[in-house]
Amino acid sequence: MNGELRVAIVHDYLNQMGGAERVVAVLHQMFPQAPIYTTIVDRERLMKELKDADIRTTWMQKIPGILKRFKLFFWLYPFAVQSMNLRGYDLIISSSSAYAKGAPVGRDAIHICYCHTPMRFAWDFSTYMEGMKVPRLVKWIAQSMVLPLKLWDKAKSRGIHHLIANSSVVQKRIKDHYGLSSTVIFPPVGVSRFHVAERRNGGGYFLIVSRLVSYKRIDLAVEACTKANKQLVVIGDGPDRERLQKLAGPTVQFLGRLPDIQVVQYMKMCRALIFPGIEDFGITPLEANACGRPVIAFRGGGALDTIIPGLNGQFFAEQKAESLAEVIAQFDEANWDPVTIRRHAEKYDEARFIRELSAFIEAAAKAKEPTLTYRTTVPETL
Repeated sequence: MNGELRVAIVHDYLNQMGGAERVVAVLHQMFPQAPIYTTIVDRERLMKELKDADIRTTWMQKIPGILKRFKLFFWLYPFAVQSMNLRGYDLIISSSSAYAKGAPVGRDAIHICYCHTPMRFAWDFSTYMEGMKVPRLVKWIAQSMVLPLKLWDKAKSRGIHHLIANSSVVQKRIKDHYGLSSTVIFPPVGVSRFHVAERRNGGGYFLIVSRLVSYKRIDLAVEACTKANKQLVVIGDGPDRERLQKLAGPTVQFLGRLPDIQVVQYMKMCRALIFPGIEDFGITPLEANACGRPVIAFRGGGALDTIIPGLNGQFFAEQKAESLAEVIAQFDEANWDPVTIRRHAEKYDEARFIRELSAFIEAAAKAKEPTLTYRTTVPETL
C-alpha cells in the first residue's frame, strides 16, 4: 500500500438525520472525494452538508416502502452491507450504530469504525422496537432473530482494525458486548450555529428538545414541572406525544417540531434544558450550553462525559419525577454564568473532532504503512 490514501465512508442508512449523520457530514468535510456507501438514502431528508456527496446505495434502495418501514427489514441489512463493493480503498471509515461495521474490507485496507453504540436491535431489542406498532407474530419473529444478529455483530466487530467509541458509556458497552478495547472521541457539535443571547427577557420556562419516545423519559420532566407548577416547553414530536399530553398540566406546552432557527431561540431564552433520558452521548445538552444555558440531566449515559456539576449543569440522581422536581425547585438562575457555560461547549466543537480523528487516522495509517501519504481537508479555522 503506497501513495495517497484512498478513502471510503460507510454508514448504516441515511434516511433520518441526527447526531450519527452529523458525524457522516463532518467525515464528508474531511474527505470530500470519498464516496459514502450506505444501505438506503432518503435524499429529501439529507442535511445540506451531504447534498453534494457521492452517495452509493445497495439493492435495498429498490424495496417498495423501504424508507418508511426500514426497521422491519432488519434481517436484510447484513446481506446488503456485505454486498458493497469496497475494493481498491486503503481506508474504510464506518459510522455505525448497527450494520456498517460489517462492511467487506480488502486484505490490505484499514477499517476504522466510529461506533455510536453496539447494534440496538441485538443488544437492546426493546429500545429498537420502541413506538413500532407491529402484529405480535411479527414481533415474535423479530425477537427470534436477536441471537443470530448478536453473533453476526460480535463476529464482525472482531474484523475491525480500530474501534472508536463516541462516549465512555459506549466504550463500556463495546467492552461488555464485544470484549474489545476502544478509544473515545466525542462526536462533533456544531457550536458555531449557536450564540449566547445579548439580553434575556422572559424565559421563565424549562425546555425539552427531543423526539417524543418513551425511552427518552420526557414523562419525568412533564410530571415534575406539572407538580412543581413550573413552566415547561416541549419541542419535538413522536409516538409518545399523546401519552405525555395526558400527563401534562396547564404549565406544560407542546410545540411539536420547529425550524432550527426557532429551536435555537427557545434554547437561548430558557432557564435550563432538561435532559432526563440515558443517551449514548447527547448533543442537545451541549447545544443548549453553546447558547449559554445550563442543563439539568439524569446522572447516567453520555451526560456523565459532558456535564460538570456547578459549571454547565447539574444532575438529578434517580429517574423519578420526584428526584427531578427536587432539583427544579432548588434551581437558581443567578448561579450560572452564560459565558463560562459557552466556553465549556466550545471544547466539543467540530474543529476539535476533526483534529482528534485526523491524528487517530494518521497514526493508524503510519502504523500500517510508513510510506502512505495521509491527507484530509481541514478547515482554515483550525
